[in-house]
Amino acid sequence: MVFKRRDRKPTLRAMWEFFWPRGGWARAARYVKHRLRRLPDPPEKIARGIWAGVFTTFTPFYTLHFLVAAFLAFIMRGNILAALLGTFFGNPLTYVPIAVVSLQTGYFLLGHEFSPHIERTLTGKFVDAGEDLTRNFWAWVKGVPQDWHGLEVFWDDVFYPYMIGGIIPGIIAATVAYAVAEPLIRAYQARRKGALKKRLEAIRAKAAAKKAAAAEEARKKAD
Repeated sequence: MVFKRRDRKPTLRAMWEFFWPRGGWARAARYVKHRLRRLPDPPEKIARGIWAGVFTTFTPFYTLHFLVAAFLAFIMRGNILAALLGTFFGNPLTYVPIAVVSLQTGYFLLGHEFSPHIERTLTGKFVDAGEDLTRNFWAWVKGVPQDWHGLEVFWDDVFYPYMIGGIIPGIIAATVAYAVAEPLIRAYQARRKGALKKRLEAIRAKAAAKKAAAAEEARKKAD
């Protein structure tokens, strides 16, 4: 194939770069910041997209964050690309603290006791839920009885508390991101417009000077 890698990336390297991208997370953050600054929409619209993206990272809809962020940005009339970039607020370095804070808040709001060891079993419960879905799908295909106990446990212990508890910290984090991003993007766009204006003025001045020089040369030849 034309676009196939000649040197296939090893599995362990691919897994490592998922948790630590090439160049580090600082470089990835600079890339996201650069892309956000260059979006053509007004600062408010871009910031609303960022709000939607950051808020989405506090929801338990893993693997669907792009879709949820795009939907929220569409409803809020925010920039959809900014929303997709905003979901990078959630990454392998931040997902565990985000999940723990959301679950703690959810358990508190629901009046349940939060286990201090929940972070050790969180990934396992997501895996169990996925296996439960797969197993029951094949049970449905084969026409044998289905057992949804694993998903019931996942819903009660993880998904529902996470969904309820992520609302408050999600709103706080997204609002802070909006408050920081909007003036920065506005200042960057103003500075960029000023630079472009100066460049255009320099081009026009240069063209006018060339035109004046050509007219002077033509006048001298006429004399």
